[in-house]
Amino acid sequence: MTDSDNITSLPYVTRRRVLAGTVVATTAWTLEGNAPAGGAGSTNVRSDPALALWREWERVHKQTERLCRKQQRLETRLGESVGFPCVTLRVPEGEQVTVHSIERLHEVLGKGPDTAALREKAETEFAMHQARWNAAAEETGYTAALRAEREACDRAKDLLEAFSTTHATTLAGVAGKLDAVLREGEAWEECSEFPWPQIRSALSDLVRIAEGFGADRVRRRRIRHDQAETLRHSR
Repeated sequence: MTDSDNITSLPYVTRRRVLAGTVVATTAWTLEGNAPAGGAGSTNVRSDPALALWREWERVHKQTERLCRKQQRLETRLGESVGFPCVTLRVPEGEQVTVHSIERLHEVLGKGPDTAALREKAETEFAMHQARWNAAAEETGYTAALRAEREACDRAKDLLEAFSTTHATTLAGVAGKLDAVLREGEAWEECSEFPWPQIRSALSDLVRIAEGFGADRVRRRRIRHDQAETLRHSR
């Protein structure tokens, strides 16, 4: 068994993914531009509370992604220069194991008296490596970047939760809700495929319907213009 077979998930690597190039396109602005004069989207989009909430969420979401990319770059450099805190030890069975947390170390060695000396030595080595990581993290700005990202992420989460109690009054507001849920849900490594394809399909339906409203509005304007021109020339 190799060392890599025993490496646990690193607690320092962010679970958030920045979906550059594949993230769903923002669609609420499309619906804003195509809100019909009457019917399903007749309420003024400027007064839609859900759409206002989506605009604020979009701003914080972009800020979170920028901070995420920054801390990931710093995290990669730290991993290359200092190495993620870990300790490699040989268990009584003779296998060599690399662990990345004290909790995992205790799982491997147990807490019995027969491994007390080995456990104490491993804990000391891990603490020394952790101290080197912490010092380098402060020096490089990684700690500050990680803190800023978490604060922005918490703010985005609060805004996302607010969607559940904020009523949309336009198609654009509905689309904003779906857009935020879809983009946030797909940005986590542990998310399952369901229900993102279904939400993406519903969002596409809204955009198509809104575009249809917009096309109808253009046609109506053209008809009214032609009628006015015909009436003017007939006089």
